Amino acid sequence: MSLVVIDEDSYQVIIELAYATAQNIAGRPVYTQAQCALHRDAAVALKRASEYAQMAGFTLKIFDAYRPQAAQDVFWSVLDDPRYVSDPSLGSNHTRGIAVDLTLVDHTGQPLDMGTGFDDMHDASHHLYPHHPPQVQQNRFLLLGVMQKAGFKPLATEWWHYELPDRHRYPLIPSHPLVTVAS
Repeated sequence: MSLVVIDEDSYQVIIELAYATAQNIAGRPVYTQAQCALHRDAAVALKRASEYAQMAGFTLKIFDAYRPQAAQDVFWSVLDDPRYVSDPSLGSNHTRGIAVDLTLVDHTGQPLDMGTGFDDMHDASHHLYPHHPPQVQQNRFLLLGVMQKAGFKPLATEWWHYELPDRHRYPLIPSHPLVTVAS
């Protein structure tokens, strides 16, 4: 299965792969080489989502997309909580190429306030966490609406995570040369 490379110009998105930096749950770079890539079905849905976000005056900023199995193993070793990290023995939707982690940025390039940062694995990151102010709730619902309209479904515990439905239609892609993992 080949993956589709997502580039900023064609998809009108900003790509900042968090796992190529130390700004993530592992606290270190996990990817030694990484390109943003998705299964072709997810790439089509992402293109639609980007268009919808632009219609509302925003741009999608991508933190992660396809993720090799070796990266999933790293994250599970850091946090073996299935609410936030898929058990590698079951497979991740990122490893199927059908999940994307992202947010919205405004016309000045500033991310909308979503109440927590990316990879904040706490209750405050849940989509329906009730203790955020109305503006945060509005921002989350805006992202939710854009992504659902484009064909993605949310993960209840991570405001930034969206995936295609029917995950079992998509096989795992354990490794791919577009993304390599540090040992």
